[in-house]
Amino acid sequence: MYRDGARKSIWQDEIRKFSAENDLSQVFDVAIIGGGITGVSTALKLQESGKSCIILEAANIGFGTTGGTTAHLNDFFDTTFTQVIQDFGLDHAKLYAGSGKEAIEMIENNIQQYEINCDFTRKSAYLFALDEKQEEQLKNIVEGAAKVGHEMIYVNEILFPIPFREAVLIPGQGHFHPVKYIKGLCEAFIRLGGLIQEGCLCEEHDEQEDFVVVKTSKGEIKAQNVVYATHIPPGINLLHFTNAPYRSYAMAFTLKDDQYPWELGYDLCEPYHYYRIQEYEGENLLIAGGEDHKTGHADDTGECFSRLENYVREYFNVETVYYSWSSQYYEPVDGLPYIGKLPGTKKRIFVATGFRGNGMIFGTLSSQILHDLIVSGKSKYEELFNPLRIKPIAGFSDFVKENTAVAMDFIKDKIFTDKIDSFSEIKEGEAKVIRYESESYALYKESDGTLHLLKSTCPHAGCEVHWNSAELSWDCPCHGSRFNVNGKVLTGPTTKRLQKVFPYQKQ
Repeated sequence: MYRDGARKSIWQDEIRKFSAENDLSQVFDVAIIGGGITGVSTALKLQESGKSCIILEAANIGFGTTGGTTAHLNDFFDTTFTQVIQDFGLDHAKLYAGSGKEAIEMIENNIQQYEINCDFTRKSAYLFALDEKQEEQLKNIVEGAAKVGHEMIYVNEILFPIPFREAVLIPGQGHFHPVKYIKGLCEAFIRLGGLIQEGCLCEEHDEQEDFVVVKTSKGEIKAQNVVYATHIPPGINLLHFTNAPYRSYAMAFTLKDDQYPWELGYDLCEPYHYYRIQEYEGENLLIAGGEDHKTGHADDTGECFSRLENYVREYFNVETVYYSWSSQYYEPVDGLPYIGKLPGTKKRIFVATGFRGNGMIFGTLSSQILHDLIVSGKSKYEELFNPLRIKPIAGFSDFVKENTAVAMDFIKDKIFTDKIDSFSEIKEGEAKVIRYESESYALYKESDGTLHLLKSTCPHAGCEVHWNSAELSWDCPCHGSRFNVNGKVLTGPTTKRLQKVFPYQKQ
């Protein structure tokens, strides 16, 4: 299984192609664009209700963040209950609290119904504070949880060898193997008559009165409804101004002393660290994550892995690093995901995005919300997660901060690029955005001297891409589009590649 980065994740050994020679000329009830947990779960839920569905995936199933998650299943979220009470009211906060429990139950029911072997395990989680500031944060989190009826229990000990000041235990959480899970969902979807078309890039859509025409690399496809399950939709949309792309890093280790913490663990650092275990080829591995930053805003992404590894080694008796990888998610400005009708469209196009670090939960919950909106026209979560919601106070400062950053990225990178007189100035293994004869280019030189030269302007909104040394990709700091060294699209919202000038072989 391929994914959107040069580094291999722990989940990628699950290899399965789902594409076949499909009849794409029919009019589908729903076309679901994106083959991660959101798209696959939504397609199955709709197919179960008798809808004729097709999944359109630009690469392969699990190519995006689902293939790069750490697959924690938790019903307490990055946006705390206290924050949601403050911004959206207690009733909405209680609904929000129940959504996580509902999503985990949906996953558990799917596993049982379709007999999916995906290492699903229920377990408790520890949330712990490492200093005085975090202690206050934890107190605030627990108080909010109590108001919405979510259980958090203060404890004196944790299963992690990390010095802490205060900690709570949160029962009823879990984890699983995300690719085994969505593979099982895909197989169930196909048995029910659903179609999957991999290698099908969706370039644009035309919403007409009776159906939507989706222009793809496989030709035009018609559907009564369209769901964008691609993290962020293509084109220029309101959601590109209310969501910001972030990278997160993960590593899988063996431990010399075999002291693997059975439960889930989370600290309250900024960005926070998180832990779980996974059995792999008969032995346990400790998976640790963290070092998040805005996409395209790290000078050396390789250093993010180094910092994470050094942090883990400080507390755990690490033997070997088996895997290291990164993935992308989107931060909504007011803290809640956007699930529902795509802003700027009429009634046939839907979207799910802005999941923060809770993609497995909100990707699953989206399937129920989108199913309900398409089948019955309403959902109990419709107002809370409405993509068109506007809260003048909630998230306003983050809205200003993120979009000021986008504007600065757009301007500064047009001005402050390196100027070179010859390609020989670029060292082997080096990459940079350069000015050459008044034009701006993204240049990467392989260790054998092969040059990959691309126009450096992202086709989505005209920002200049930045080099990601850890994943060997060009990342757009404005809206999160990513490209490989040949300019091929790895991650949207762009649907067009970086313009290729040449690969030049050193003589």
